[in-house]
Amino acid sequence: MNIAEIHSPADIKGKSIDELTQIASDLRKALITKLAHHGGHVGPNLGFLEATIALHYVFDAPTDRIVYDVSHQTYVHKMLTGRIEAFLDPEKYDDVTGYTNPKESPYDLFSVGHTSTSVSLASGLAKARDLRHEHYNVVAVIGDGSLTGGEAFEGLDFASMAGTNFIVIVNDNQMSIAPDHTALSENLTALRLSDGKAQDNYFKALGYKYIYVKRGNNLEDLIEAFRSVKNINSPIVVHLNTEKGMGLPVAEEYKEKFHYSGPFDPATGKLVGDSDEPTYIGMFADFAMQQMRDDREVVTITAGVPGAVGFGPARRDEAGEQFVDVGIAEEQAVAMASGLAKEGMKPIVAEPATFLQRTYDQLSQDVAINGTAATFVTFYTGVWGMNDATHLGFFDVPMISNIPGILFLAPTCAEEYLAMLRWAVEQKETPVVVRTPGGAVVNRDGDFAVDYNKIGYETVRPGRDVAILAAGSFLGMGIEAARLMAGRGLDPMVINPRYMSRLDTATLDNLRDFRLIITLEDNSIDGGLGQKIAAYLGDAPVAVKCLGLPKAFPDRYRAADLLAASGLTPEAIAGLA
Repeated sequence: MNIAEIHSPADIKGKSIDELTQIASDLRKALITKLAHHGGHVGPNLGFLEATIALHYVFDAPTDRIVYDVSHQTYVHKMLTGRIEAFLDPEKYDDVTGYTNPKESPYDLFSVGHTSTSVSLASGLAKARDLRHEHYNVVAVIGDGSLTGGEAFEGLDFASMAGTNFIVIVNDNQMSIAPDHTALSENLTALRLSDGKAQDNYFKALGYKYIYVKRGNNLEDLIEAFRSVKNINSPIVVHLNTEKGMGLPVAEEYKEKFHYSGPFDPATGKLVGDSDEPTYIGMFADFAMQQMRDDREVVTITAGVPGAVGFGPARRDEAGEQFVDVGIAEEQAVAMASGLAKEGMKPIVAEPATFLQRTYDQLSQDVAINGTAATFVTFYTGVWGMNDATHLGFFDVPMISNIPGILFLAPTCAEEYLAMLRWAVEQKETPVVVRTPGGAVVNRDGDFAVDYNKIGYETVRPGRDVAILAAGSFLGMGIEAARLMAGRGLDPMVINPRYMSRLDTATLDNLRDFRLIITLEDNSIDGGLGQKIAAYLGDAPVAVKCLGLPKAFPDRYRAADLLAASGLTPEAIAGLA
């Protein structure tokens, strides 16, 4: 059949294996075409293509509930559930998100972008079904290393005791984003090598029935396995051995590189528009590598995302035991760093801001209360970070800057970024967060080799009457706004506040007689720096106008549009004076 005619799973039910095989081939071609032109999660979706077809062939969604984890492996699910045009028509490529989204379709039960959640979410669905004495299948799909997350264990541990229908599909492609190196991954390897017969079985130990599908990309085997568990009356794990990136040779060969990719040439794998321009991520990776070369007590830690922080296979190999990837277990990364710091080591936790949200308790309890001098470096922050609603990078400042005892630094340029990193790693007084600037690399003159625990704000431009406090990546915007004000005869001061977690009260006291203070910050405005400054100056005659990003979940926004809507343009800022 023509895949353009697929509007729901009903359109593939009753098809022969030969027909399904052709549908799979056509879906794969369409998927590769879109991914090559648009970018997205390549390997996870190509590897789970046949399993998705088999799931919708056997089960009866949305009556049967299917919950995906991380949900970045659901492109084919979307193709089969009424959204095929978004994968066939380039003008409609952006009509769907890269993750499940209930606003798009009743087949999508949750908006899910972080990992290890599907089993726990599905356990709630199953509990509701059982309390209502209803009868349908509840299926939790988990894979791509998501089992290493603590919530996955919690969900598996609880759901196994329900004693009713609960089906866990483990998509085992032998990887997380990068290769896994955990005890759990070793058990999965043992199960694969023994065709599921290894005596030690993680899932059986938790109380699940268990079946293994050796050919996890074979439609006949998948359909047979899924039919055997449909309507089962007990919890069961179906363990699929799949090939990440299947059907695209470059993705099969370079699995880590093609977990997620921008637009690329499908024949060579070369990224379209690849640039040699310096990046803050590259600067960080070079810095951390040099620190580890020079000092055996420096340890760099990440939670399943080494490539996202500049540590590809070559750097990981060179760093050896000084580089630790704990798998998708951010809480472990933070608490481990606290333990290292307690022993006088110099840990650096490198993590995208959106994923560090999962560690609030560890940052508060294991780090801040104990005062352990670990360094945390956040990436993909602010308006220029990831723009999916599930992956926003502008909630790190409100979350972390309000934890007592953590010093949160917001560098404005490459030179300040590296100086703050060096100081943070070497000092032994306090836990420090260094926020990687967003956008293109900025260079600026200045003396940045200072003790950031002892200095205050930096006056970038002297002035009077109006002061602009522009934090981190927004300093350039503040300087341009000041230039426009000066063109109108004003003499605005521009200040780099450096800190998101503390106030330089001496500098702020000197601004009490100003007419206007404008604060600019590349993060959610609620709970941010501007509100702290406004609260401190609440009894002063000076007006304080706080500008930042909204406390909202904008989805797939254009940075320029979100900035303009938030009043964050030099022209709009200058107009406030």
